[in-house]
Amino acid sequence: MNRHSNAENFIEQNNMPEKRFTQSKPKPSITALPKLGMDKEALTFDFKRYYSHTLGRNEQCRSPHYAYEALSLSVRDRLMERWKETYNNYKETDARRAFYLSMEFLMGRSLSNAMLNIGITDESNRAMYDLGLEIEELIESEPDAGLGNGGLGRLAACFIDSCATLQLPVMGYGLRYEYGMFAQLIINGEQVEEPDHWLRNGNIWEIERPEYAQRVKFGGHTETHIDENGNTRVCWVDTHDVLAVPFDTPVPGYQNNTVNTLRLWKATATEEFDLQEFNAGDYADSVAAKNTAENITMVLYPNDANENGKELRLQQQYFLASASLQDILANWVGRHGTDFSEFAEKNCFQLNDTHPSIAVAELMRLLMDIYGMGWDDAWEIISKTMAYTNHTLLPEALEKWSVSLFQRLLPRLLEIIYEINAKFMAQVSAHWPGDLERMARMSIIEEGGEKQVIMAYLAIVGSFSVNGVAELHSTLLQQGLFNDFYQLWPEKFNNKTNGVTPRRWLAACNPELAELITEHIGTGWLNDLSQLRKLAPLAEDAKFRKRWHEVQQSAKQRLVEYKKAELGIELNVDSLFDVQVKRIHEYKRQLLNVLHVIHLYDRIKRGDADNWTNRCVLIGGKAAPGYYMAKRIIKLINNVANVVNSDPDIGDRLKLVFLPNYRVSAM
Repeated sequence: MNRHSNAENFIEQNNMPEKRFTQSKPKPSITALPKLGMDKEALTFDFKRYYSHTLGRNEQCRSPHYAYEALSLSVRDRLMERWKETYNNYKETDARRAFYLSMEFLMGRSLSNAMLNIGITDESNRAMYDLGLEIEELIESEPDAGLGNGGLGRLAACFIDSCATLQLPVMGYGLRYEYGMFAQLIINGEQVEEPDHWLRNGNIWEIERPEYAQRVKFGGHTETHIDENGNTRVCWVDTHDVLAVPFDTPVPGYQNNTVNTLRLWKATATEEFDLQEFNAGDYADSVAAKNTAENITMVLYPNDANENGKELRLQQQYFLASASLQDILANWVGRHGTDFSEFAEKNCFQLNDTHPSIAVAELMRLLMDIYGMGWDDAWEIISKTMAYTNHTLLPEALEKWSVSLFQRLLPRLLEIIYEINAKFMAQVSAHWPGDLERMARMSIIEEGGEKQVIMAYLAIVGSFSVNGVAELHSTLLQQGLFNDFYQLWPEKFNNKTNGVTPRRWLAACNPELAELITEHIGTGWLNDLSQLRKLAPLAEDAKFRKRWHEVQQSAKQRLVEYKKAELGIELNVDSLFDVQVKRIHEYKRQLLNVLHVIHLYDRIKRGDADNWTNRCVLIGGKAAPGYYMAKRIIKLINNVANVVNSDPDIGDRLKLVFLPNYRVSAM
């Protein structure tokens, strides 16, 4: 028998050096798994596995918190499958990407929203029922994510939800605040703030991504040098750096297998522990750098009534912009190298209000100082990729930062802003020669007294699109607050009407009404709200009107019971409910609302109550800790409520209730 294999004979015949041939085996996948089931049995199995093995619970532990975590992990696994597929699809198609920068994302709770959006609400309900668990109790165990305050944050949350439902490649960027706005107590009619440590027990929905951490600079000074090509370059040196560590949260679209990403940045020290200081016995200083760094993302909206608060606010805004833009550019370079010729065609940055407008100057810095681009090329990219959403007509709400604060905290950014303004002023002067008054009005740097940087103007100058959030609002911006800019660039201005997602705000929070609507017009309205017009002919259907009224009364009854349990207040379910919930602010007209209640009270006392409709006025919202007048308005509301609600002459004809600690899950 021939000892040699065919391969060995081939080697000998061809006088080749001896080398063993081995059959190559395909590399086994370390991530390939069978698809997870979406039925009751699969959810039950995963729930039990997480509850007993991962969380280490036994039959004696019936805490709803651990059951909530086990169910959430089971749901998150199913999100993860779709999350990875979505990421790969975007990467393979090299789709144009949009990035939504916002200081707030008022997400509320995630469990019920995730179950609804991936279509497992009913199966999850059945699984928990068979295990003897009330799924409502599990859902209530989840704290609201403390990432937002009011309409700005809720718009952001609804925006990224809608983008996922429309299967648009949009990624949200925000800050991972350790403490939310605050938990609001009402004591003797006064607002009392308590810490909202919503991350006390961790966050089951987030995935830490330390491999994508970015370094953010503060302080220091700038130096210039000539590079190898003879170009003048600027270096920002001797800075105090902070690490931005990202935590990713899935954002599922409505039953379409798309899961987008919300990336939140946590601030940490570059060196968490100074061993030399510790060994020298200075224990406080040994962790001082860590504590200082973490302050940046410690609290949502620090009290900016003092200089330290203002500095922290500016730090937060720059930290968000810098970390996010560095992340986006690093991803681009990883896929395309340092060729930015198509960057503007593939990327867009949406600035949610004025807070992230420092991104205009920061992207200039990164493109010029880090990637060696010239001013004109960098500005062309900025002016084609930045878009700005304005949320308010009030000049005082547009944010101005003193030049001295900028110089101390962000010296390189201030240099860039001055250069942007100089070139912009030249453009204004060319358009309106000799109009010095207009130039002063439009300057990004406000002169007179202490010089200040007007951040909204920076956003407008650097953006290709500027929008308001309602048709009237956008019109007033063009006619009033930003009229000079509108005259210069009418093509930049447009409107995007504010809205909320019907998935959370109808299907999830009022399933009875959602079921009634679906029964009559199908499910299409969940993705296309204009289909609600199909309900119009049913206004003539007495049977439908009766069911609609019953559903409405049921929802009102739940609110009545909730307020009775929380505040001990009896409300008449048959009354007209007049509800205003939003941040307490002079321009948001809660004061006007309570004055109207006083007027109604006076009418009843004077006997002017013919054809009267019983009314329950409910007002909710938080006042910023340093906003004295807003806190006085809360006190007034509660004082008026005490008078109205305790007057036997009034009875059920008029009630006034302040809803403490307003949050997404409460409404």
